Amino acid sequence: MLELSIALPLRVQNGGLFISRGVGRHPARRLSSWEIIFVEKGILTLQEEERVFQVNAGESLILWPQRHHIGVEDFPADLKFYWLHFDVIASPATEKNLTSLAVPQHVRIGDPQYMISLFRQFLSEQERLQRSAALEFILLLILQHIALAGDCQERADDAGTALAWKAQQLIRTQFHRPLSTSVLARELHCNADYLGRVYRRVFRLTLTEAIHRQRIRAAEKMLVNEARSLKEVAGLCGFSDVGYFRQIFRKHTGLTPAAWKRRYCKEHINSA
Repeated sequence: MLELSIALPLRVQNGGLFISRGVGRHPARRLSSWEIIFVEKGILTLQEEERVFQVNAGESLILWPQRHHIGVEDFPADLKFYWLHFDVIASPATEKNLTSLAVPQHVRIGDPQYMISLFRQFLSEQERLQRSAALEFILLLILQHIALAGDCQERADDAGTALAWKAQQLIRTQFHRPLSTSVLARELHCNADYLGRVYRRVFRLTLTEAIHRQRIRAAEKMLVNEARSLKEVAGLCGFSDVGYFRQIFRKHTGLTPAAWKRRYCKEHINSA
């Protein structure tokens, strides 16, 4: 995240438009300036230090000064991206008590056409006047637009996290019901694909895996603590098919339900 004050002077070096011919890759280098890249078409894959970025169409990437970066893959034939080098001129005196602008390093832009128009305006102005205050002003607009995209993404991430936890609470309390991704999405009044994505991002599990895991935990307890048939345990844990219950139980525990029960009883007796 680039944190800078909107009052700090920015100095533009140069900018341009790269259109791929389907050969070569981004050179290995370590710049003294900042660089903004905005991909209009195709995919650009770059590595900065140890981190690899895959920059898709409609996304921006900021490369930091004094960091080594290199192209990871050859340029695809359809690649088209804008680039802009700039410096941030700062001193301890000017940085005090100034409003900062938080610019994410890699983000999807909400209005890519506006970003394209800003870069085109920049290139037109650069061609007309090699140095002008207008270039710094356009650069600031570009940075503000990237920062706005970061704010929107952060709010969406926060909302997605809250939604994922609501789904988790439903799974914990309603696992015995006929749950699925679509059922959870209806309960939470959201899109099923979106719910699945945010849940996986937060918990590193699919919703189906989470439902199965919760049901198997409940089944483990019932098998050793209650005198119920396998069909009853399966039904109480949300499985309508006993064969499927056996399959999922074995997948999660490495044992069949019967073997699980025998093993627990044996361990219990030996520990008495």
